[in-house]
Amino acid sequence: MTDIIRLNKNARMSQTVIYNGIIHLSGQVDTTGKTTAEQTKAILANIDALLEQSGSDKSRILQATIWLNDVADFDEMNSVWDAWVDPENPPARACGECKLALDGLKVEILITAAVGA
Repeated sequence: MTDIIRLNKNARMSQTVIYNGIIHLSGQVDTTGKTTAEQTKAILANIDALLEQSGSDKSRILQATIWLNDVADFDEMNSVWDAWVDPENPPARACGECKLALDGLKVEILITAAVGA
């Protein structure tokens, strides 16, 4: 049986769950940035750090799900995403609009990646 590893956890959730060579990150948000671009940049930096902590990197991302509070911000988010994503190893990706949990949030990104950098 493969162990389940849970990192950066509290009573409600884990920021990272690793099972069977797959890294599952919880939805990442940023509460400091005012614009969609600022929030996206901070979220992607946090994703880089969480993947590094898990023994991986953005070239190993399998899937990304991106939620925007307003789909009108799609191009602004993509301008940051496109500069960050590994062009040789782009993940499967979905992006949609939804009401996010906290006022002021503009972006939430969920990532699934493979272990091993």
